[in-house]
Amino acid sequence: MRIEGARALVCGGASGLGAATARRLHAGGAHVTIADIDAERGAALGEELGAQFVACDVTDPAQVDEAVIAARADGVLRIAVTCAGIGWAEKTAGRNGPHGVEPFHRVVAVNLLGSFHLLRAAGAAMLRNEPDAADECGVIVMTASIAAYDGQIGQIAYAASKGGVVGMTLPAARDLAGSRIRVCTIAPGLFDTPLLAGLPEEARAALGAQVPHPARLGHPDEYAALAAHIVENPMLNGEVVRLDGALRMPPR
Repeated sequence: MRIEGARALVCGGASGLGAATARRLHAGGAHVTIADIDAERGAALGEELGAQFVACDVTDPAQVDEAVIAARADGVLRIAVTCAGIGWAEKTAGRNGPHGVEPFHRVVAVNLLGSFHLLRAAGAAMLRNEPDAADECGVIVMTASIAAYDGQIGQIAYAASKGGVVGMTLPAARDLAGSRIRVCTIAPGLFDTPLLAGLPEEARAALGAQVPHPARLGHPDEYAALAAHIVENPMLNGEVVRLDGALRMPPR
């Protein structure tokens, strides 16, 4: 799939991995639409890039549908990436009782259901596309985490939500393959994103030192580079790619 000239939607595109991806696709010549619940940051990035911004809460399927419609405009949507996500730390049960129900539901609603909402809406829009010169109609990239495989103590909600995204990848790719639409997922390790921004620098450095090589936190533009490669490489389909510097997370 050629990035140049394609219409692309990035959900969760106002900051972190999503913002880096929006910048990378824009630099490649795509017509990018940024969708995010953070209107201030999203609008600022849209103005910086000369890109369209739409306010979107990914937990609301109607808002995701509207973002897809806005991204299509009078053309065809070829690329969709979802990076919206939140974290939560709490044990399954502890001295204060069982894990809270509301935070578990909220994490699943944003990370898993939000990904599903974009997957279904973007897939339906891409079904209408005519194949391009490479015989492709669209590419969808979702974001999981190595926590889907190596969930740590206190990560039951986060690991469950990201494991669900991993589990959707292959059946979604199979569902859409006959319509020439590819689906892949990136599972990042420890990346320098807003999820880690609140930690002291010493703690951030210690986290980065756990990575075998390179021994540092990942840069959002490294995620964006892989997202762009997935778009451009027609043989990448139904795959979950770990982007973690060979990191395997310990229990804590």
